[in-house]
Amino acid sequence: MRRDYFESDILKSIRSEKLDDTLSLAREFSLQYMNEIHDRNVYPQAEDIQNLDYFHEDLADQPEKTEAILEILNRYGSAGTVAQTGGRYFGFVNGGILPASLGAKWLGDTWDQNAALYVISPVASKLEVVCEKWTKDVLNLPAETGIGFVGGSSTATLCGLTAGRNYLLNNLGYDASKQGLFNAPEINVVVGEAAHSTVFKALSIIGLGGERVIRVPCDDQGRMKVDELPEIDHKTLIILQAGNVNTGAFDDFESICSLANEKKAWVHVDGAFGLWALASSKMEHATKGLQLADSWSTDGHKTLNAPYDNGLILCRHKDVLVEAMHMTGSYIIYSEHRDGMLFTPEMSRRARSIELWATFKSLGKRGVAELVDELHEKAKYFADIVSNEGLDVLNDVVFNQVLIHFRDDIKTEELIKRVQTSGVFWAGGASWLGKKVMRISVCSYKTSYEDIEISAKEIIRITKEIGS
Repeated sequence: MRRDYFESDILKSIRSEKLDDTLSLAREFSLQYMNEIHDRNVYPQAEDIQNLDYFHEDLADQPEKTEAILEILNRYGSAGTVAQTGGRYFGFVNGGILPASLGAKWLGDTWDQNAALYVISPVASKLEVVCEKWTKDVLNLPAETGIGFVGGSSTATLCGLTAGRNYLLNNLGYDASKQGLFNAPEINVVVGEAAHSTVFKALSIIGLGGERVIRVPCDDQGRMKVDELPEIDHKTLIILQAGNVNTGAFDDFESICSLANEKKAWVHVDGAFGLWALASSKMEHATKGLQLADSWSTDGHKTLNAPYDNGLILCRHKDVLVEAMHMTGSYIIYSEHRDGMLFTPEMSRRARSIELWATFKSLGKRGVAELVDELHEKAKYFADIVSNEGLDVLNDVVFNQVLIHFRDDIKTEELIKRVQTSGVFWAGGASWLGKKVMRISVCSYKTSYEDIEISAKEIIRITKEIGS
């Protein structure tokens, strides 16, 4: 009877492959990559980038062997990567990856769990419960806070602002989830002029627009000026920053959140990398009052050094987050346990809680705090070296960001260009206070003081060449 049904020869061949050989080869290539990471150029050379054209081909009709596929990726793909997991990558606030996190990610990828529902993956559900508890403990957030595990802080911000929008409208007697926004009461959105672009993207997606918001002037560090806030009331959604994307500065949470709580406004904090400063007692001067917000967004793959992609949406009002994110269907089997899809926009998604759990387990509470403190100290060390050599550091180094300016915009842009092609280290560029700057983000646990000295020495060498 079975012979009457189709069976693919290709799939039969794939099923017969020895998985041991595949994983052994992947392990060999991975170890080779990690063992060479400190000696290779931080950014791929022109030849390596040119070789990526190898991937431009028509898809063959017939399958290729797994061994050949991995060998191609190793030969051309590895050489075309940016060495973010080394110690001298200072671009885009990208963290490293802790050994326990990498191992857990490998194992989790083998499990290939869908974290939507408890019934689909009990282990993913259980680890989400544990990670929620540990995150609140590390950050000293209210016990009633609910957490959703998403791809990154951009998605987390989207979730937090959606929850805040719905909360404010519900308090005005309007259900946006059911009625849409066409006849909704107007609410006010207050942001700082220096807010991250992902905030405006999220506002646009959820129908609150990017042009109609009230933009509050900021000081020379990117902090919202409290004395220039508009009138705050129960129809106000306020967006603050824990870690300005350029300077690393923190808004005055105590003053603004206290006012917002009094007026029954909603406060969301964009804390993509800065929220983890709550773990450190040495950072209390910057984070005071941060726990008074209503929702927070952050990334585990930045400061915490978890693998990509590990974002978190944290909401003091768990029921409001669930109401904003939940969905129904006759085939969906909710349980008495945690069903992760209730807290996120996605249903099907990978089980990020596996490597996040391993990250916390590897560091412990003390390790998280010391990671924050060490990144801060190393950023200050970087700033001290270059400023002692006559370069301008345009920000107060309050966390892990350093903004470097060399004489004028033209010379600064030339400095950035040469650094990015040198291969010694990598840093990006930005504009701040009307000037071009090199933006240094000290984010990786692997960055040593020697790495900083090597990188700063390269900056000084290049500036001497440019200056002469």
